[in-house]
Amino acid sequence: MRTELERLEEQLRLSFEGEAWHGPSVLDALDGVTADVASAHPIAGAHSIWELVLHLTGTYRLVLRRLNGDARPLRADEDWPDIPSPTETNWRAAVEELGRVNAQLRRVVSNFRYDRLDEPIVEQPPYSAYVQFIGTTQHDLYHAGQIVLLKRAAQSAR
Repeated sequence: MRTELERLEEQLRLSFEGEAWHGPSVLDALDGVTADVASAHPIAGAHSIWELVLHLTGTYRLVLRRLNGDARPLRADEDWPDIPSPTETNWRAAVEELGRVNAQLRRVVSNFRYDRLDEPIVEQPPYSAYVQFIGTTQHDLYHAGQIVLLKRAAQSAR
C-alpha cells in the first residue's frame, strides 16, 4: 500500500508533468510555447505565460522556504517578477528552473516525516504541511488552465 507522502508526491508530479485526469499538466500546457508566445499578452489585463511560469517558480520557492522555517511572504518581485529579455534561451532557462524547483519540492515531500503532515510548517500562515503540498498541486493546475487559454489566444491572434 502506498503512503500518503507517496500519493502527494505523485500528485505534484502529475500536475506538473504527468497525465493528470483533468487535462494538461503544466509542462503539457507549455509544450510548443516559444519565447514570443510566452511573453505575449493576448488577453488584455492578464499575465503572460512567461509571467505565470515565473510566478509558479516563486510559489515553489515559497513552500520550500517555509519548509526550512522561513515564514517570510513572497515580495512582489518574487511573486510576479519581471521577465528577462524574451529570448528563446531565457525562456528555456525559465522553464528548466521551474522543473528544477518542482523536482526539489517533490524530493522534500518524499522525505517528509509523515507524523508532521498535519502540523503547520511555520507559525504564520498556519497551514499544515499537507495543505502546502496539495495546495501547490491546485495552484499548478489553476495556472495550467490559464496557460492553455493564453496559448490559444496567442495562436488565434497570429
